[in-house]
Amino acid sequence: MTQYKLSVVFPGQGSQEKGMGRDLAEKYKDIMELWKRAEKISGFPLREIYWDGDKDEMIKTMYQQPALCVVGLGLWDKLRPKAQCVAGHSVGEFPALIVSKVLSFEHGLKLVSLRGRLMYEAGLTIPGKMAAILKLTQDKVEEIVNQVREQTNKIICIANYNSPKQLVISGEIEPVDMAAHLAKQNKGKAVILPVSGAFHSPLMNEPAKELAKFMDKMDWRDAVVPIYLNATGKKETSGEKIKQIMKTQMISPVFFNQIIEAQWESGIRKWLELGPKGVLCGLIKRILAPKQEEWEATYSN
Repeated sequence: MTQYKLSVVFPGQGSQEKGMGRDLAEKYKDIMELWKRAEKISGFPLREIYWDGDKDEMIKTMYQQPALCVVGLGLWDKLRPKAQCVAGHSVGEFPALIVSKVLSFEHGLKLVSLRGRLMYEAGLTIPGKMAAILKLTQDKVEEIVNQVREQTNKIICIANYNSPKQLVISGEIEPVDMAAHLAKQNKGKAVILPVSGAFHSPLMNEPAKELAKFMDKMDWRDAVVPIYLNATGKKETSGEKIKQIMKTQMISPVFFNQIIEAQWESGIRKWLELGPKGVLCGLIKRILAPKQEEWEATYSN
């Protein structure tokens, strides 16, 4: 079997599913202990919500973020993959920071739990929405977003660069709806996302500032495994630089497409997603479809 250089990636919101992480936790006491520690840190009954709860509870941002983090960390602990680098999509960046030893489990869970709560509360008080735009190129989506921003003078931006023809827009309700309509007129597809706010946009400025203050209280160490960051799409190992970049993460785009391209250029030819559904594997396959050289993208749940 060909031995490829490996990147491990952790998914973000939308990857949750009922029962996630349960089989592993019930089989291994140390994984169950991770869930218990995460519940104590977050203050939420995560096992009850995701193992026995209903869909309405599972989609809440404040619960999703620490829960997805624990799922990824549990899989990492059992598989111990020999990764040359790591990355995460939005909230998935936090388990990536923990496995690369930039943050301790305790500090990482405190941050991700606060992040989830701040984003959830912001969604309740600051009206906004997000929409996935499919089948259109990056240039076309950027053109539409710029046009709508100029026409409305309201906040709208590209939040996620997921793959060449899957981007996510975020912002105030009116311009996002207008951009979604224009995307359809240009033979694209627009899907309104079931999220509680306009994440990765300037509407998250205030919660981002509060999270940044909390980040300054954490101990940020140099990465033992290089991490590719959402806000830059580039590799980083310096703990101090990672902290400064992470302070902008909540209001910056997720450059996932650029991360995968950069990892390809560095020689990565295998991607392992640690999470419930394999969402990132689907994106990676679309990003790398034009490549002629062999590569692999798999996931473990």
